[in-house]
Amino acid sequence: MTINTLKPFFWSKIRKNVLLFLLLFTIASCAKKEVLKTETFKTNSGWGYSISYQDKIIIRQSIIPAVNENKSFSTQEDALKTARLVVKKLNQNLSPTVTENELILLKIKL
Repeated sequence: MTINTLKPFFWSKIRKNVLLFLLLFTIASCAKKEVLKTETFKTNSGWGYSISYQDKIIIRQSIIPAVNENKSFSTQEDALKTARLVVKKLNQNLSPTVTENELILLKIKL
C-alpha cells in the first residue's frame, strides 16, 4: 500500500497563496484615495476658489465663470458652492465648466 502525500501538500500551498493574495488585494483596494481639496480666497472685489490635487493647484478661479462681467463671488459660501460643483464634475470625469443655469440652480448671486 502506497500513501500519496504530494496532493494534499500541493493544495494546501495553493490555498495559502490564494488567501494571501485576497488579503493583499483587500488591503490595497481599501487604501485611502487622494481627494481634490477646495479652498476659498479673498480677492479685491469679493471671493474666489481654488481646487488642488496632491498639493498642486489645478484650478484657480477668481471671477464668476459663465458671466460676461469680470466680478468675483459676493460671498465665501457662493465660491465654495461653485467649487464643490466643479469637484463633483471632476470626480465624475466630466468637464469642469460651469454654466449660468448651474449658477442659478446653486442660487449664486450674479
